[in-house]
Amino acid sequence: MSKSELGAEMKEIPRAVAGVVGEIIGHHVYYHRRLDILFSEAGAPGDPPAGGCIPKATDWLLRCNKDPKVDAFGVLGGVIERYMDEPPSMFEGANVEVGQKRIREILGKFGLAYATGGKIIGGSIGLPVRSLSEIIGARDLGAIEKEVERALSNVVSDPEAGVTAACSMIESLCKTYIEDEGLDLPSKETINDLWKVVAADLGFAPGSVEDDDVKRVLSGMTSIVMGIGAFRTHAGSAHGRGRRAYRVESRHARLAIHAAHTLCTFVIETWDRKRERA
Repeated sequence: MSKSELGAEMKEIPRAVAGVVGEIIGHHVYYHRRLDILFSEAGAPGDPPAGGCIPKATDWLLRCNKDPKVDAFGVLGGVIERYMDEPPSMFEGANVEVGQKRIREILGKFGLAYATGGKIIGGSIGLPVRSLSEIIGARDLGAIEKEVERALSNVVSDPEAGVTAACSMIESLCKTYIEDEGLDLPSKETINDLWKVVAADLGFAPGSVEDDDVKRVLSGMTSIVMGIGAFRTHAGSAHGRGRRAYRVESRHARLAIHAAHTLCTFVIETWDRKRERA
């Protein structure tokens, strides 16, 4: 399974993405020999292009689009992997955090996203992921971010693990909320019991609102939690199997991941609103 299969709906690296990544990586590496090794190890085709480090990096990425044998997004992910994954303190000189932010932003403009391990996530996931990633990135929610990345990285290669990560995403958020708000954990830390505590504290219980339409939406949120929890139990990778096994496909994993993303985004935004009013 190639890294780019996660973003299979887009086959070529957009020119603007190549330009930004080429500028940042070319400026960051700035030694031709090191840059040549970086691109070659990532799978970039042919001899190094002529020119300085920045145009060389940009041209080499664009060249990947022209060779049908080359995994263009795999090369892109491999080129930026170390720059994106290692903490800024590991690097000298350049402001790495600014560069990382620019790369994420230009990827986001084209429906792409970066996931730990040199993976480029494409249009098959879409806006909910980017929205949640941006929200998480602005807060200290490391455990949830880890589950988001695990879900994204497995949606094609291991959809069962993607379903499990979608469930863990909700569980992690609920536990973080309960801990930060000083609430009591339920005696059973199942996804359903954790959700009941959070939903009650945030006023998500259908009985707490008067509008019938809103009640239906809130009831749907509980159904999503219960459904993803049951799906994880019966089809995810976290439990043993009986004689009959679910056949989980990527579309099923995407459904669970999208639902979990939407729910988590709403919870975090409501949590912020609650704090603003406090």
